[in-house]
Amino acid sequence: MASYRNKVGAILSMFCLLVAPLFAFAGAQEFNQRGDLLIADQFNNRVIEIQPDGEIVWQFGRGPNDISPNSIVGTNDAQRVGSLTLMAGTGVPAASPPLEPKCAAGCADNRVLLVDKDGHIEWQYGQFGVTGSGPNQLNTPVQTTWTPRFTVLITDQGNQRVIEVNLNKKIVWQYGQTGVMGTGPDQLNNPNSAELLENGHVLIADENNNRAIEVDHNKNVVHTFTVGGTASGVAFASRLPNGNTLITDSNNSRIVEVDPADHPVWTYLTNLQTGSNPVPLPTRAVRTRTGKTVISDQFNDRVIIVDMAKHIVAQYGNLNHPGYGTANTSQGLNAPYDAKVVGDYTGLTPPFEFEFPSDTDDE
Repeated sequence: MASYRNKVGAILSMFCLLVAPLFAFAGAQEFNQRGDLLIADQFNNRVIEIQPDGEIVWQFGRGPNDISPNSIVGTNDAQRVGSLTLMAGTGVPAASPPLEPKCAAGCADNRVLLVDKDGHIEWQYGQFGVTGSGPNQLNTPVQTTWTPRFTVLITDQGNQRVIEVNLNKKIVWQYGQTGVMGTGPDQLNNPNSAELLENGHVLIADENNNRAIEVDHNKNVVHTFTVGGTASGVAFASRLPNGNTLITDSNNSRIVEVDPADHPVWTYLTNLQTGSNPVPLPTRAVRTRTGKTVISDQFNDRVIIVDMAKHIVAQYGNLNHPGYGTANTSQGLNAPYDAKVVGDYTGLTPPFEFEFPSDTDDE
């Protein structure tokens, strides 16, 4: 076991790595600008940062024909942490026709990465091409959240769990029994996201149980949201500053805001536009500080921004038409799974600030 001094030194080094670049890039014209969008472009095996006009200013991953560790295969999630990018490599399942040109038999990635502006991997949990539940192993990690404790919440979908991993790659908290599907205490069925709340609880999108649950640190379920029993395929859930919960009700092609009593107060359907995929399976909806909602409309191959009056005020990618390009999203996206505004969403309910953990022992 490393000494306390060594561990604190490691934390300080990581702090400098994460926080100092916020100032270093303050004068940059392109990368890591507030108001840009970070998109997990799932079947193009990349994460991109785009400006509001759709111009691509940064990319990690080499495109749909690359299934090497140099890309992020089947990426489902991305968020900015300082000037680093936290992302989840979910992999691609076997399918006919194949979801990607070289992945008819499926391609595993199973990594959570922190990468810098130049694409260097600064931290990794999980192993490329390795599927498992042992130390430093994952099975279809679909979402990640950086916490103020300098840990990472990982929604390890294929292992039916949400785990909190420290920088020494040790699991320090877990909800869900590894490899066990269920609806009982400490059980999940195909979890798809986890968000840390201001009260220390974790909000989990328990997708195939058609619910979002709020659990405390002792693994007690303190709230359950099902949109009055109508939700089907809860792909994402996020707590709003007004206390309501924003739910991505994927199988119903809708985004629903519910109040604390689980009553819907706002709904948006993503499959009503002429030419839409009838079942686009939207996967993420994130409310911005300005009251707009950023929606990853997965199998409509687009990201849209919708105002509270339900008008589309911006679209990236082309409706129900996959594509790939490195200049602008008008060239196309391929089943984008996640999109967030840089500087607006961190996966934490505000207000949160970085805090040093008192100890990083792997207990």
